Amino acid sequence: MTAPKYLWLPAPTNVTLLPNDVHIWRIHLDLPEPTLENLAATLSDDESARAQRFYFQEHRQRFIAGRGSLRAILGRYLAIAPQEVQFDYEARGKPFLAHEFADSGLAFNLSHSQDLALCAVSKNRQIGIDLEYIRPMSDLESLAQRFFLPREYDLVRSLPPEQRPGVFFRFWTCKEAYLKATGEGIAQLEKIEVSLTPSEPAKLQTFKDWSLLELEPADNYAAAVAVGGFGWDLKCWQY
Repeated sequence: MTAPKYLWLPAPTNVTLLPNDVHIWRIHLDLPEPTLENLAATLSDDESARAQRFYFQEHRQRFIAGRGSLRAILGRYLAIAPQEVQFDYEARGKPFLAHEFADSGLAFNLSHSQDLALCAVSKNRQIGIDLEYIRPMSDLESLAQRFFLPREYDLVRSLPPEQRPGVFFRFWTCKEAYLKATGEGIAQLEKIEVSLTPSEPAKLQTFKDWSLLELEPADNYAAAVAVGGFGWDLKCWQY
């Protein structure tokens, strides 16, 4: 099964976020050096220090691209310069807008894998997004047994080997999107029940007041967004 394909539209210059809107931004992280330099100039001192801690240049550049793009995106909604965006952090490290922006009601979440990132933005709704590059893994079955419920693990194990990575990462991104929305850690993965099959879209079984949507941002990627409540309108932007 392939998750629904969405049309990634060029974002308008003046983007508006209505109360029932959910915006998802697709961000390419492998950028030319001049663009990276411009983004790096908008980072805070702690973000710049974090970027320098990456051992590999590729990882450092992708962090700068992701965090700088996040600042630029949030700056559009707040009508401020990217470098003026300020963050606070939850106990597990999840960033959120600093208290001076609380009146905006803006909630966001960022996920990246390989050369792609997704940023989800909502207003007065909890939101989480997860993105994974689908790849073979030697420990896939043991990870599924550790982090998935028995029924989920049995489904992964029952599939032909070539189908297992795709379904594994669909389960993983759905669970992780919810846990990122709530700020809980990866240790809670096995407590989140997701219902899906190779031919049917995922549903979040554990919590009835949350909605879950799978996305296909590019070939060989799995992604999901979890949003508090229902009745929201999705728009997908290409940054």
